Amino acid sequence: MRFFRIVKDSSPRYTGDLNAAHRWGLPGAQPCPACGLGGAVLGLEYPCVDLSSLPSAELKRLSNPAPVSLVELERLRELVRPLAPSNAVLEPGAEFGPLTGTGSGSFGQVFLQADWSLCMRHEARERLQDAGIRGLLGGPVEVRFRGKNPPSLLNMQLDVQGRFHPESLTWARKPPCPRCGASDVDGPMPDPVVLDAATLPKGLDLFRLADAPGIIVASERFVEAATRLALDGAEFHPLQAR
Repeated sequence: MRFFRIVKDSSPRYTGDLNAAHRWGLPGAQPCPACGLGGAVLGLEYPCVDLSSLPSAELKRLSNPAPVSLVELERLRELVRPLAPSNAVLEPGAEFGPLTGTGSGSFGQVFLQADWSLCMRHEARERLQDAGIRGLLGGPVEVRFRGKNPPSLLNMQLDVQGRFHPESLTWARKPPCPRCGASDVDGPMPDPVVLDAATLPKGLDLFRLADAPGIIVASERFVEAATRLALDGAEFHPLQAR
């Protein structure tokens, strides 16, 4: 099985743009008192997670991305955990609920506002599911579009699985911090990206890479189906896996 990275189609005919954000999210983390790491993780999108049942004061805190202390982050994470999937990665910066805002332009069947945020038209998701493609959970996009015939988009909620192959790393893995659980990464993204085949899911055709959730990976099955169905709007770049 081969794997591919999904990126935005660079063709100028795709002018679609979403000026939108998820309704809620875990804030960034202030530096950990033990290891000094902080910040946020890019690409952890859970548009199907509804936090509206939480108290309004908590929703206000979950609408502000400003970094908070580790104690406050852990408290907010435990508020969210019962409402999220059991395998959700609840790191600082994880986002929840629908994309809300405004949209404009021309959209393909598949749309990436950025390489870490994937949307599909409803009909594209249905056609892929009919073709047997797995891992296509999506939440509605609550965006006001300018112009006639706006697209009906889903924001895809993807499992986080798979690792870089150890031999491709330009840095050594360090054990997680015993206080915050973060693992220091001292080096750039591997170039080229090489996946550890033993860690890749066998029951999914679309997922995020655990070592870098901003990388969206599609199986050969997905790419073949999208090509056969002429689903436009994205490019598929082959990745090495061993």
